[in-house]
Amino acid sequence: MKRSWWVASLAGVLVVAVAAALIAWKLSGEPDGSGPGPATTATSEKTATPERRAVLAVKIDNVAAARPQTGLNAADLVYVEPVEGGLTRLLALYWNRPPTVIGPVRSARATDLTLLTQYGKPTLAYSGAAPELLPSLHSAPLVNASPAESPNAYFRDDGRPSPHNLFLRPDQVPDSEPVPVNALPEAGPAPEAGAPASAATIRFTAASFGFTWSAQTGRWLISLDGSPLTSTGAGQVGTATVVEQRVAVRLGERGETGTVPDSPIARTIGGGQATVWRDGKRFPAVWERATEQAPTRFRTTSGQPLPVAEGPLWILLVPA
Repeated sequence: MKRSWWVASLAGVLVVAVAAALIAWKLSGEPDGSGPGPATTATSEKTATPERRAVLAVKIDNVAAARPQTGLNAADLVYVEPVEGGLTRLLALYWNRPPTVIGPVRSARATDLTLLTQYGKPTLAYSGAAPELLPSLHSAPLVNASPAESPNAYFRDDGRPSPHNLFLRPDQVPDSEPVPVNALPEAGPAPEAGAPASAATIRFTAASFGFTWSAQTGRWLISLDGSPLTSTGAGQVGTATVVEQRVAVRLGERGETGTVPDSPIARTIGGGQATVWRDGKRFPAVWERATEQAPTRFRTTSGQPLPVAEGPLWILLVPA
């Protein structure tokens, strides 16, 4: 009799334990092997959500004394901007893993402010600006990361002449906010339109960029003023897509030293003519950007969407 009671009690304990385990399994959402459970569903939903990346923008010098640059090969997007004297300067954007060092870093321009609003509130690393531009820089939707705000992020290379020797440690600057959904350039297959092209030359008043298609690497290899554009430790810089974006230009703030007036300001809101090179082909195109917060998009002249190729992108803002 006592033995029967003991067995019944043990059976009751086992039933309670099994029930508790089943409840815990339901709450944990782990699958039992018979089909997808709640955890699998949650993972699928997370995968389907667009990735929200943060953008670091760096003003990079590109006159002869600043070459070769460092970290330029790792940029996800490079804007080539017209500046005073017919020269150009680079605005390099990084939203994947940035390199450990980038530079040489130079001053900001008014063109940067309008360009960057389409990326939400990115971090902008720069070294100074024209005095009349500083209030706009500090009130813009940017995380300012100049040496004034982030002194530990910068160092000088004594082997180069000043002012072409200031370099940035990206891990020392504040993080930006995640970019808005769909703000980054659209990548995808090219439309069927397009003519074979092996090379392209894009000229500014005092600078000339060359792009040569390499089928072996799937990149346009870049030259500047007739010489290969190189990045320290990485060789010649290449890009998957080249865009010549024709823009209206007006004259704005004085040069960074105050001695060179009328720095150009490129208008990057609205629309205009463009040419896109990708996959060894040339596409006549137009560009569109309705508002400051809207992303820039490209279309063929017949109205088809013209996405960029996967990989680095160079956009040259050429005065129309």
